[in-house]
Amino acid sequence: MLKAFTRNYEDNSTEAGFQFTFYCDLCHDGYKTSFVESETYKKGAILRSVSGGARALSGLFGGRLGDMAYNAGFGSDILSERFNGMSPEWQKEHEKAFERAQNEAQRHFHRCHKCRLWVCDADFNEDEGLCVECAPRMNVEVSAARAKKMVDDIREKAEETKVFDGEIESKTILCPTCGKPCGVGKFCNNCGENLSMKRCPSCGTSVAQGVKFCGECGTRIG
Repeated sequence: MLKAFTRNYEDNSTEAGFQFTFYCDLCHDGYKTSFVESETYKKGAILRSVSGGARALSGLFGGRLGDMAYNAGFGSDILSERFNGMSPEWQKEHEKAFERAQNEAQRHFHRCHKCRLWVCDADFNEDEGLCVECAPRMNVEVSAARAKKMVDDIREKAEETKVFDGEIESKTILCPTCGKPCGVGKFCNNCGENLSMKRCPSCGTSVAQGVKFCGECGTRIG
């Protein structure tokens, strides 16, 4: 079983070649290594190409070339099955490619001398030779502390500030015509009645605001 220098890695290899991603032990950002083509796969591709060309010729000339195509195709099929099952040749290439990939990836990671974790450049304190968990960067911590204090001061100031001075309670006004809530505009939201007009309690005639007597029946308004 392959064992990586970091705690987590991903094997991106296929039968065509080998590639790996190694992850930082702190932030889990990954570094993907260069792709290395499989020599075994390339040999198989040549055999498959020869097999396909031989089959095409056998369709034209038949006989002997057809037998050659069958033999080449049979060998190619066996090789393909071995790829699907990860052949011993492929496994050897895979192990060597993994070693090369680790050597490549290690140049992009640092090992903390205290916790022994492998971390990326962003999580390594170069001045102390430790990861940022074991030795946080002073300038980063100062900036973070100042930002937190600023937010706390803003919230404290907001708690002391009076931002609303109006009435909290509200009344529901009913339309004198349809009897439903009419909203806060000049006209009823349901029937369109002009809410700036009053109605005479005796005859029901619409009367303008400020008028003291009904113009139809003379009843005193309000």
